[in-house]
Amino acid sequence: MAPNDPKQSSGGFFSSIASGLSNIGSAMSRSVGLVSYEGLEVINPEGGTEDAEEEAKRGRWQQEERDSFWRMMQKYVGSDITSMVTLPVMIFEPMTMVQKMAELMEYSHLLDLADECDDPHMRLVYAASFFISVYYAFQRTWKPFNPILGETYELTNHGGITFISEQVSHHPPISAGHAENEHFTYDITSKVKTKFLGNSIEIYPLGRSRVTLKRDGVVLDLVPPLTKVSNLIFGRTWIDSPGEMVLTNITTGDKVVLYFQPCGWFGTGRYEVDGYVYNADEEPKILMTGKWNEAMSYQPCDLEGEPRAGTELQEVWRVAEAPKNDKHQYTYFAHKMNSFDTAPKKLLPSDSRLRPDRYALEKGDLSKSGAEKSSLEERQRAEKKLREAKGEQFTPKWFDQTNEVHPTPWGELELYQYNGKYTEHRAAIDASSDTVEEVTDIESLEFNPWQYPNESP
Repeated sequence: MAPNDPKQSSGGFFSSIASGLSNIGSAMSRSVGLVSYEGLEVINPEGGTEDAEEEAKRGRWQQEERDSFWRMMQKYVGSDITSMVTLPVMIFEPMTMVQKMAELMEYSHLLDLADECDDPHMRLVYAASFFISVYYAFQRTWKPFNPILGETYELTNHGGITFISEQVSHHPPISAGHAENEHFTYDITSKVKTKFLGNSIEIYPLGRSRVTLKRDGVVLDLVPPLTKVSNLIFGRTWIDSPGEMVLTNITTGDKVVLYFQPCGWFGTGRYEVDGYVYNADEEPKILMTGKWNEAMSYQPCDLEGEPRAGTELQEVWRVAEAPKNDKHQYTYFAHKMNSFDTAPKKLLPSDSRLRPDRYALEKGDLSKSGAEKSSLEERQRAEKKLREAKGEQFTPKWFDQTNEVHPTPWGELELYQYNGKYTEHRAAIDASSDTVEEVTDIESLEFNPWQYPNESP
């Protein structure tokens, strides 16, 4: 739908969110039959008219496990549970948060195209599609492992990229990442705030994501929407990200404003994304539309937001084919991320691939995964006590904390910046590559993110 006044488009988007949520709430209050186990609301986003109580009892958990976990979690309703709750490995996927930060790089060729593009508005079409592409992976309902302080993840052999991420703070949990190839640099400081609502959880992305396109030095800044996980304990778990995504060219003032439709009753509107590329005068130049789990398209538009005569809708991105019936809903790229196919020679011992709990879960051994997870967490707590006893602070290796505090819609963020040392580290290894033995067996390497690896905490 064309904006009546492009300069007021943001307010219109927020009004649509409020209206949509209000309609859902009204439908819930009228539909007494659609109330789940223990009085918690259940929506089946895939559609269907199954009995709501039976739908609520579905899921990956056994009945007694759900009941026990719900009794434990009731006291946290309304709280930020980012790092206060220990969760069972049965709800985890074999990937960590610093590892999942790299999953965005699957479609990095879109940033290459943005860098090569002469049209400033098409440049934003490519870059916005890049940021939308990761939502296909974000729909997975399995939880990644929380990183150990000092844990890292390296990614190479994909699009000419060198990627490094590091867990730079434990309380509060903050991760930092840097990616680079001949066309762009990508930098992120990621801090998550959550609100537990009973059978759902809201996730607020207190992060800063910036892309610098190298040819012209253009800097792009992203503000993503929040994410909501519904039917967390009872019912079929599903994920939605309703609201605005704003990608701003802070060099020129051009921007993209995309509206992620909230999932309506029985899945109406789910996955849909619509919006416009605006110039610095906030005039719409290109409309964008699609579904974040399928494809995005674009078309030049007039000042009213209507498609220009003689133009057609053109596809700019489509999700790659994924494995059928994959246990964790992984893409082929996600599987490669867990392998040595995307690892550099002489992998850092702090790399997520080497975590014994992650690897045990990947192999299907939940018992061993749970034991290894507990052991790592206990070692982390012990090392914290040792650090405090020594009067020392943890210092990240590849990122430096700045004095800058970045405001976000959901709170302030302490920023970390890439210090360039990883580039020097990789250059030194590549220079001696003839003498570096390539390792392809995860179990032959020990996971070691520790600040005091030679001391018993």
